[in-house]
Amino acid sequence: MRKIVAASLLLLSASAFAQAQTAPFDMSGERPPGASVTPRLTPPTPAAPAPVPVTPPLSVTPAPATPAAPAPTPVPPAVAARPQPAVPAPQPAAAANTVTPPRAGDVRRFIVPFSTLGLGGEYDRRSWSVYLTPEQAAAKASFTFAYQNSIVVAPEASALTIYLNNRPIGQQRVGSPDGSSAVTFEVPPGLLQPGANLVTFEANQRHRTDCSIQSTYELWSNIDPAGTYLSFAGRDAAQLSSADAIRAIGVDGAGKTEFDVVVPALEQPGTTKPLLRLAQGLSVLSSMPNQIFAFNTASLPPGGPGRLSVLVGTAAELRPLFPGLPPGAESAALAAFVTDPRDGSPVLLISGPSWQAVSSAIDTIVAPTDRSSDVRRDVLTTERWSAPNAPLVFSDTNIALSQLGVKTTEFSGRRLRTSFNIAVPADFYANAYGEAKVLLDAAYTDNVMPGSHIDIYVNDNIASTVPITTTSGGILRHLPIRVTMRHFKPGLNSVAIEAILMTKDDAACAPGSTAGATPRFALFDTSELQIPDFARVGQRPNLAAMVGTAYPYGRATEPTPLFIDRVDADTLSAAATLLGQMAVTAGHPIAVETVASPNTIGDRDAIFIGSISQMPATALSQTNISTASQASWRPVADTQAGVVDTGTAFEEWNSKVSGGVLRNRITAFREWLSRNFDISRSSLQFIPGAEQIFTPPNAATLLVAQGSSPAGAGAWTVVAAPSAKDLREGLEVLTTQLNWPQISGHITTYSSKTGKIDAVPVARFDFVPSTPWSIANFRLIAANWLSTNILSYAFLLVVFVLLIGVTTSSMLKKLGRSK
Repeated sequence: MRKIVAASLLLLSASAFAQAQTAPFDMSGERPPGASVTPRLTPPTPAAPAPVPVTPPLSVTPAPATPAAPAPTPVPPAVAARPQPAVPAPQPAAAANTVTPPRAGDVRRFIVPFSTLGLGGEYDRRSWSVYLTPEQAAAKASFTFAYQNSIVVAPEASALTIYLNNRPIGQQRVGSPDGSSAVTFEVPPGLLQPGANLVTFEANQRHRTDCSIQSTYELWSNIDPAGTYLSFAGRDAAQLSSADAIRAIGVDGAGKTEFDVVVPALEQPGTTKPLLRLAQGLSVLSSMPNQIFAFNTASLPPGGPGRLSVLVGTAAELRPLFPGLPPGAESAALAAFVTDPRDGSPVLLISGPSWQAVSSAIDTIVAPTDRSSDVRRDVLTTERWSAPNAPLVFSDTNIALSQLGVKTTEFSGRRLRTSFNIAVPADFYANAYGEAKVLLDAAYTDNVMPGSHIDIYVNDNIASTVPITTTSGGILRHLPIRVTMRHFKPGLNSVAIEAILMTKDDAACAPGSTAGATPRFALFDTSELQIPDFARVGQRPNLAAMVGTAYPYGRATEPTPLFIDRVDADTLSAAATLLGQMAVTAGHPIAVETVASPNTIGDRDAIFIGSISQMPATALSQTNISTASQASWRPVADTQAGVVDTGTAFEEWNSKVSGGVLRNRITAFREWLSRNFDISRSSLQFIPGAEQIFTPPNAATLLVAQGSSPAGAGAWTVVAAPSAKDLREGLEVLTTQLNWPQISGHITTYSSKTGKIDAVPVARFDFVPSTPWSIANFRLIAANWLSTNILSYAFLLVVFVLLIGVTTSSMLKKLGRSK
């Protein structure tokens, strides 16, 4: 009997041990008591939009500004931890959930304007605004997000905090390495407001076992856009008033925004100009980062999140597609929202008895977005994907980091990185000599060892570094850090401050020391960015300026000539997508007029869009594109045999040919000179060389090129592809927020096969005066040009020295004593 009892006890112990071993590994401690918010775990799934009733005629009003952050309070220069706002205690994450439909009557708004959202490192913070209608702001709401994190993140010391309008609504312990987990927080009543609402994700993460700087790059938490949304109770939240429907279009589960435009008379003459004006107006009103346009003539696409269907045409043209047409469309211009009877989604209806009336109805929508070209902007609109809006700097300016969205941060980790946005105009010309300054307010404890440093990055390129050499700690008050402006570009620029901190405790890395609680570094929002006066002159060609501020088309006082080879659904969709993105960067719609021949353009700024075979030879010649490519540029088929990769073959032959090793060493030496001394072949010449004729490779499926008009007084931009389908698909990818800034230089190509974007730098450009002439500006222009052309600078220096010598010798002969 004793043997049987002992065997049973042994078996029960083994079962309990096995059950304990199958539980997921968790380093988290006990849940702290008194948690005020308990996350409700619900699996995310997109919801079908609720029926939307017919609304009154459209009346668009300007959007309210993004809610400003609270005024910064004076921060004492101390390192001790300050009291933080009350935040619900972190809760352990749940395991991966299965997707279930939303509760009946709920309305969902996807809120992540990116295809992917990753929060990396020990500290990361991302903010943007979401536009809500009055009905949505008044409804009871909850916030749901889905995430997955790296397995090396320590859950007991890591948390994700969610802010709405600068108020924390919940905090989640980071503990979902095995799969995506969904977490829901209730939104306090009255927190949301009609118009723009600020959404902020903040991540504080620590490593499980490692204390090195390198280990901080292994920390990440990925937010799933398809599982992150606001839920509103009640059908009233689905109602879209005419003034808010376009601004509140939002995004789908992949971060995209799509306008489906149905035009039965798409290919008729006279429809292109008003349709492109409508596309630009919709783009500016929504200001979403990843928006595309899709035209068709036959059917009304189904609605859904991040999509808005638009019916455009006369009453007679639209009645077969939409029998429930309001009777007023037959007698006067009409712009109103109606309900799609199939799924209840809203449809923007633009109609009238004639196309002249249709154009008038379009103007009622677009007119609020118009802005005179001589009215200077103060900011670039970026709040829909990066808040706050980026200030536009034209001259010597000091801006506090608190105005750029940076908050005072006390940090106990090893690598702190925070970033902000700044913008410069299209005629910025100081990339070779200009220097900005970061006036840093910070503090660090005596635990920070020498060898630590503070780095400044501009557009992900390191621009400056400052070492920490003291061992007794210190307080930095407006420490000037010089930042080279060589990495600045026209339009939007991202600047990041990164502190690399090393301590003796990290070198020892005792168990449990990976998650320090005592702050060792503090960054204060009273720090400033100082931008000096810089040279201002336009350059032609300059695709970076077109991408940054739609230069020169955004400044045109007359309509820009637009050549479209043929008006079909694909080509017009591509043109609308491109012009819509340019209108967002310009801040207003760009007036265009369609032309049938380049002969009618003259020397004005112009845009050419179409397939390469139909592109005028004059436009290709002016942008240095080989005219032979009209017949030879054909994308390589996936099944085509015998295709040799040019890059691989070149490297193989380079190693076979005699002298290949020597050439490799010379190439490596050139790269070393360029990397360390900014000396390149282009800088070692007296004057810039001529542009080379460019032949698009067959691997490319889209190109964007810019050159001068025949007489050199205007800028011609060519956007071409082997076919209209390639043109549409290529521009849908190239105009996304992630890829749009990569367009630069003289020519940019995109390959749909590889997803690679290549740019051909500008070899020779012309100056285009953009400001009234002044000696000060001319001096800055000369300084930048001579800094770029080293040999010309050296030659002029020698000439001036010789002139001084000859002049001095002549004066001494006349004034001195002679025998």
